[in-house]
Amino acid sequence: MKLFLHAHATHPDWRMALSLATAQLEAQRARPDHIDTPTLGWLYLTDHYAPAAEHLLDALRAQWPGVAWVGSVGIGVAANGVEYFDEPALSLMLGDIAPEHFRVFSGVRPLSGQSDFSAAAAQVHADPSGHDAAELIAELADQTSSGYLFGGLSSGRGRTVHIADGVFAGGLSGVAFDAQVPLISRVTQGCQPIGVVHRISESERNLVVSLDNEPALAVLLRDLKVDAKDPREALPRLRGTLVGLSDSGQTPAHGRSFGVETRVRHLVGIDPGRHAVAIADAVEPGMQLAFCQRNTEAARRDLVRICAEIREELEPEDLPLETALALHGSDLDSAPHPARQIAGAVYVSCSGRGGPHFGAPSAELAIVRHALGDVPLVGFFANGEIAHRHLYGYTGVLTVFTAVPPTPDPAA
Repeated sequence: MKLFLHAHATHPDWRMALSLATAQLEAQRARPDHIDTPTLGWLYLTDHYAPAAEHLLDALRAQWPGVAWVGSVGIGVAANGVEYFDEPALSLMLGDIAPEHFRVFSGVRPLSGQSDFSAAAAQVHADPSGHDAAELIAELADQTSSGYLFGGLSSGRGRTVHIADGVFAGGLSGVAFDAQVPLISRVTQGCQPIGVVHRISESERNLVVSLDNEPALAVLLRDLKVDAKDPREALPRLRGTLVGLSDSGQTPAHGRSFGVETRVRHLVGIDPGRHAVAIADAVEPGMQLAFCQRNTEAARRDLVRICAEIREELEPEDLPLETALALHGSDLDSAPHPARQIAGAVYVSCSGRGGPHFGAPSAELAIVRHALGDVPLVGFFANGEIAHRHLYGYTGVLTVFTAVPPTPDPAA
């Protein structure tokens, strides 16, 4: 197995940043443990470069002819152990997945119209302004055999575009993979339940009228342990409260942590007249709901957990002593090790998780690097994360590509 190429750079001029990244890519390309004939590229830009997205994509196409490109603009971008926020930066990765095993799709070339390809899973980038994003994501999941999607909504303070062999605003785009491309993906939660899980017993659109046959507002205030008669105490707690939703019959929480079935949504208002609460999603009776809050320690523990799960799935139980010692002794400065079976990785995190939320600059990506080792990784900080067939919030979605099908040698 060979490693994907990856690079990242920051500079006020996107041309200089691309030049710096290109030098990194070419240096890796000359090494025997990295690929030398890329076919698929990932491009993530901070919103500082969004106005030049088309020019940057054109420059990459000229530098790497024959490579298909996907990516997005983000409020921040991620690389191996590094986060870039509030500065002009880009993060690149190039893989050598054989072209017959993937398809790039967009609004001008939808996946549904590519009848010659059988999609097993797909990476998706979408416009955050579309009110039908959740519906489009569910429809796309139905077009894959596994029903599994991963990715996120573009984010930024201005132009929020996504990339799929072109630059697009609105709708969604990405790249689909067939069953021959092995990948492992996990979702990590960033919130912790405040009280117990409740059943929605009455609702109207996005208004929760009753929980467990009690007025929803009364249940909320009881879970928060606040007195509605004291607004000075109640309002700050309400502003910091979120809602974890899951479908009927699922297990939304395990102890003090949410499971992958839970989608976190904002609490957008209360209706004192009806003793109801309004949330940023449509709800139905029978769904399960738990009030929650962002929790740094819970987010850190859950991120470590999913990284450990991925490592355990990839590393064989029996390893030669030398290999086992090399893996066990890995730290932030370790070189990538082929026994990890990770050719490259994509990490999409919520824009509300990055930076200070984990206690220090690049702390979130440092956790990933410490857990997985020094593997090629790119990603961005999104306005909503995509996993399975749902749109999430305050989560991280980590996907690793393992021993992928290589591009056939033309000389063979």
